[in-house]
Amino acid sequence: MSFGLRRGASGSGRRYGDPMESIRWGVLATGRIARSFATDLALVPDAELVAAGSRSLQRAQEFAGEFGGTAYGSYEELVADPRIDVVYVASPHSLHDEHTRLALEAGKHVLCEKPMTLDADSTTALFKEAADRGLFLMEAMWMACNPVIRKLQALLADGEHGTARQVHADQGFVVPGALEGAEPSGRMLDPALGGGALLDMGIYPLTLAHLVLGPPERLVGVANLSESGIDLDVAIAGLYAGGATAALTSSMTSQSPRAAFVATEIGLFDLGRDFHAPTRLRWTSYWTPEGTSEWIEPDEPVIGAGYGNEIVEVHRCLRAGALISELVPPHQTISLMQQMDAVRAQIGVSYPK
Repeated sequence: MSFGLRRGASGSGRRYGDPMESIRWGVLATGRIARSFATDLALVPDAELVAAGSRSLQRAQEFAGEFGGTAYGSYEELVADPRIDVVYVASPHSLHDEHTRLALEAGKHVLCEKPMTLDADSTTALFKEAADRGLFLMEAMWMACNPVIRKLQALLADGEHGTARQVHADQGFVVPGALEGAEPSGRMLDPALGGGALLDMGIYPLTLAHLVLGPPERLVGVANLSESGIDLDVAIAGLYAGGATAALTSSMTSQSPRAAFVATEIGLFDLGRDFHAPTRLRWTSYWTPEGTSEWIEPDEPVIGAGYGNEIVEVHRCLRAGALISELVPPHQTISLMQQMDAVRAQIGVSYPK
């Protein structure tokens, strides 16, 4: 299925061509990641947080008290607010489909937290729904909008640093309860909410490999599963075009390196710890036996923790009248979901219907 760069406007008919006019946001769900997002939203000059919605009016009021805007005690009230141009969906994975549809049906553009849904078919259907309604939809894969990651892609594209041949990437940390075998109590340990290492953490190593190597020709995954059937630890070996390979890991039971490296035939790019939100890049050339290293700065600043850069990308798209992002296009989001579907099938993880 193809999703073109069609032109569109919001359900209210509002245009976004005037850079002096703010783009107005509503935040759907008010948990940890929504708070990080709102913190960076305040750093984007043409962004305005006008409302936040939660299933609890008290939580919405607490969020609005800290970040501003009107508080709503239901998501239906939030998306009905005529002031909102675009909704940021920050609810648990298993609710993304429902809540994104809710916002689209209300005529709102949507930035949906990753992963967009629990499987590729549902993700594809959401993009079709948005396209049919003439609305913008993008997965909140902030890493793909990060200026350091984009600089890495540009350096690989210029050919002077060689061709990417190997990616090593890891994302993980200890999730309380994962080691003790406790009953699922938090979102990340709950199968009904799409819990597990792959969708929460493994999506970052897979995305990095996709961004620098393209879609995989083959993925092979192994995993350590909990008694409730979620993946606590995952290791993935990938084969890509031209014989390039990737070693990708994610963990909920260890203080893993959280680092990433991209190797070419002449050198090594080091994205460092927390590679999914890097602030600079280290290149080591091995043209000489001892090697020479240099730090490479991005061409534009990282805004806040990096959520600000994906907000800027949403604004760029809306002001251009584009329904999809070139940095996080539908085919990329769908491909990553297909990759995770394939790995889940191999490791024996499924989610309650």
